[in-house]
Amino acid sequence: MNMKQQPIGIFDSGIGGTSIWKEIHQLLPNENTIYLSDNKNAPYGQKSTQEIVDLSVKNTEFLIDKGAKIIVVACNTATTNAIQYLRNNYNIPFIGIEPAIRPASLKTKTGTVGILATKGTLNSALFEKTTSSLSDEITIIEQVGEGLVELIENGKIYSDEMTSLLKKYIDPMLEKKCDYIVLGCTHYPYLLPQIQEITGPDVQIIDSGEAVAKQVKNILSQQNLINESTAAPSNVFYINKEKAVLENMLKDYNQSKIDYLDF
Repeated sequence: MNMKQQPIGIFDSGIGGTSIWKEIHQLLPNENTIYLSDNKNAPYGQKSTQEIVDLSVKNTEFLIDKGAKIIVVACNTATTNAIQYLRNNYNIPFIGIEPAIRPASLKTKTGTVGILATKGTLNSALFEKTTSSLSDEITIIEQVGEGLVELIENGKIYSDEMTSLLKKYIDPMLEKKCDYIVLGCTHYPYLLPQIQEITGPDVQIIDSGEAVAKQVKNILSQQNLINESTAAPSNVFYINKEKAVLENMLKDYNQSKIDYLDF
């Protein structure tokens, strides 16, 4: 396999990063992909920085061993805590996921932006650096989405428990007149219909998926690594816990292959 045909590697703490994979696959349908779902260690958001770095290194080395030509860290927590270490220690391009706070802060009319994210993302140095550079006129309402990742990982997206948690987290943002809510975890786009139902049409919900896919395309183009083959792409998903929820997430993608990994 020549370099152009080598796969795009993607990893997340679980199945949430498939929201990023879908955007990449839609924009770059000829690219081969390998996705690593580290469900066994999810969620990353409650772990220490060193634990997140160690898991990210393990995931990265797995994808490099599988021939990845570029790696997408499809996890906000891993990006904000580990991507600089990865870039400093591996000779491969990395694309990270950062909460779209800056675009939201430029568009808000009320001057108040909400962010729903993991504890690990909100407590990271990278997130602090981003928010500290915003205008003093912008108010950021931070909310840890405790319990959301676990419910998604267990296939309880539309459960009463999920609805209750979302209302608990989002209602205070609405009371403070947020007109933009940023989703700071790649799991959360799967909750967008419920979130929009709570907020109503006047609040805009922003996630990073489309922007990440465009950045992957840009980097591959710059390095002349776009796959020009017309052969059917290979999309392989590795998971180290139960496969059922991931299979449901990918039910519309018949060409995908899911393998259990003792990892």
